[in-house]
Parts: sequence; structure tokens; C-alpha cells
Amino acid sequence: MSEPSLTDKVAHLRRANSYRERPHRVETIETHMSWVFLTDRHAYKLKKPIVYDRLDFSTLERRRFYCQEEVRLNRRLAPSVYLGTPALTQDTSGALTLGGTGRPVEWLVQMRRLPEQRTLDHLLSRRPVGREEIVPVAHRIADFYARAPRISITGAELRARLEAGVREDRRELHRPEFELPRDRVGAAAAGLLEFLEGHAEVLEARVREGRIVEGHGDLRPEHIYLTPEPAVVDCLEFCRELRELDPLDDLAFLALECEMLGQPDVGREFLDVYEDVTGDRIRPSLVRFYRVYRCLRRAKIAAWHLEDPTTRDPERFARKAARYLELAAAAAAEPTPTTGAARER
Repeated sequence: MSEPSLTDKVAHLRRANSYRERPHRVETIETHMSWVFLTDRHAYKLKKPIVYDRLDFSTLERRRFYCQEEVRLNRRLAPSVYLGTPALTQDTSGALTLGGTGRPVEWLVQMRRLPEQRTLDHLLSRRPVGREEIVPVAHRIADFYARAPRISITGAELRARLEAGVREDRRELHRPEFELPRDRVGAAAAGLLEFLEGHAEVLEARVREGRIVEGHGDLRPEHIYLTPEPAVVDCLEFCRELRELDPLDDLAFLALECEMLGQPDVGREFLDVYEDVTGDRIRPSLVRFYRVYRCLRRAKIAAWHLEDPTTRDPERFARKAARYLELAAAAAAEPTPTTGAARER
């Protein structure tokens, strides 16, 4: 009996009769890391057998582990959404069955399907989103950070992680094939490194106050659902270090992505609610640091899409990378605030 290939598994999961719920149809989405299969009521995610920096899904056991981690971690902010990790099995005749009794040949994450039209990015791209819509999910996120496990780390270790990230992003964005403006990349990176060197006490204070937590790591509008029970999905399950951060890092990233969608006030609402709920008095200079840091990181990720021969509309990613660098330059040029209130940003 031959081992089923990824193509075999995907072909099986594309078929509606592969699911006990017997959906009318199955929608299929491919990402860099996964295949996602959408039935009428559920979503099933199959992780590709890939290895990247800080990500290793190369073996069946690793994929099983990270499926379990994805469910465990995402239940923190979406407890009723993540249902379990069913196996795709193969019987002695070679037939594949989702949730069967044969030997497991793959593991999946099963989720309750949420309405795509209620994601924050869908709404932001179509109409103004008011504070009254934001507050319930913002409270859930703020409560999550207030309860999140504190990370044992020194200020020096935190600065070293951030510095390594800046240098890596600068190196990638300077690659000539991306044809990005080196002056903007260099200026943004230099400003970040200068902050880390000259404002070490700011990060030391965050560590002393216990503000470094195991957070989300990928807090973007498309991962936030403004449903009757608000939900936040798709945290970074594959690398704990990328989840170990200051909540201001996650929230500055979210604010940046809201601005990319044309509604910067929405990101500020999330920061204000966080400050009100947690009592963590926000330092605008630190929010600005994380904003520029995330601009470089997102520009790098957009640029990486240009190397992928399967990328559709590469010009869109070139424009995104350039826009992130434009926003980084604008943030770096802002005058340094003199107070710490979130509303004074």
C-alpha cells in the first residue's frame, strides 16, 4: 500500500462526500503553509509538509503536534471556534477517510466556520466601523493580555531579539531584486536601532512591570470577527518566541493594518480600550517603535511573495511593500510625544 501524497490528500478533501456532514460543496483555499477546506458549517486546515525559518512541518508527528497547538492556543481568544484535530486515515485497501479508524496519514484542525463578511478587514474595506462595534472584541483582547502568562526575559534579551529582527528585515529588504527604496529601508532600520540603543530603559521598564506576555503574534483585521461572540483566530502556533511580546507590539501591528485599510482611528480604539481595561499607561514612543518595526516586517513578507512563482498579481505585493515603507518613513518623521496617554498619540 503506497503512502498517499499531498496531492492525494487534497483531492480527497476537496470532495463533498469526504465529510460526514455532507456539505453542498467544498471551497478550497491554498496558502503558503496550509490547505483550507470550507464546508457549509466547518473549516478544516491541513498543514503542508514544509520547512521554513522557525517553522518545521516536515513530519506527520510535527504536523500533529502543531495542529494540537493551534487548537490549544487559539481557544484562548476563540474558545467555541476550534473544535479539534481529526485524523485523515487510510484503511488496508488504501482508501482515505476523514475521522476513520485506519492508520493516520495526516492531521487537520477543525473549526466552526465563521461568516467572512464579519471579519474586521471585510468591514473596514467597505464602510466606517464605529467604536460601539469595536468595544466588545477590544475588551476580549485586552482581557486576554491581562491574563496572559508573563514571560521570563531580561531587558537585554528582549532588545537582542528586536535588534536581530531589525537587522534581518533590513538585509532582506536591501536585496536588489526587490527594487525597494534603500534610503527608506535604511532610515527606518537606523531609527529602530537608535531607539533600542538610546531607550533601553523603556524596554527594561516593560520587563520589570511584567508586560511581556505570550500573546497572539499575528493580530490582523482578517483574524478578528465582529460576531455576537467576538472571536480572534490564527495566532502564530508554530513559534513560541514570535508570540512572546509586549501587547503594544501586537496592538501597534493591528493599528498599522487598520490604517492600511484606510481607518486608522479603529486601531487607536483598540489601544484606548487596552489602556482603560488593563491600566497599562501607553508610551507613544514605544507604540511608534513597534509600528515602524512591523512596517519593515510586513514589507519583507510582501517582498517575499515576489519570489514565489505561484503568486498572483505580484504588482499588488510590490505596492504593499512600498506602502509599508512609506508608512514607516512617515512614522519615523513624527515628533516625539512628551506624554504617555494613548489619546495623545
